[in-house]
Amino acid sequence: MIEIPSDLHKDLVPLAFLLGTWAGAGVHDFPGSQKCNFGQEVTFTHDGRDFLEYHSHTWVLDNDGNKVRPLESESGFWRIDGARKVEVTMTRDDGVIEIWYGELAAKQPQIDLVTDAVARTAASRPYTGGKRLYGYVKSDLMWVGEKQTPEVELRPYMSAHLKKVVTPEDVERWAKALPDDMPDDGIAFFK
Repeated sequence: MIEIPSDLHKDLVPLAFLLGTWAGAGVHDFPGSQKCNFGQEVTFTHDGRDFLEYHSHTWVLDNDGNKVRPLESESGFWRIDGARKVEVTMTRDDGVIEIWYGELAAKQPQIDLVTDAVARTAASRPYTGGKRLYGYVKSDLMWVGEKQTPEVELRPYMSAHLKKVVTPEDVERWAKALPDDMPDDGIAFFK
């Protein structure tokens, strides 16, 4: 279910499907790095202005699904214009700052992004750009990222399947929104 908060900036309504906290797992595989499964938590929030604030944390998982160590962290800001063009500014923990541009697909919650500018600190690993695809599929958030370096052509390196995290405040809000004429026995509800 996609909720549109009453205080969401009107320009951000097409991105409302991203709002909230998402958690799940995925696969990381890129030459020069150890292939691994990872856990991820992503948050998209807003404060009434014309952007979404974004934070992502990933960590390596062992074979039993336990956290081993941090993998990558990134944060940034997402905007969209009236022509469904999306721009993202992003800072990553490895010393990379990126500007991404893309587009929200017509009639579906899917965003394709590609890097437009990359700045790196002296300590960062080689990186020249990337592509990302985000999609809202059957109430889940799925994404795949591609990257390239001077030595490696553009190729997929991370993908994840995330579920919306439900908070006690969400449950309370939904409970208050239930109609007064809900059946008492629960069975009549399904008839």
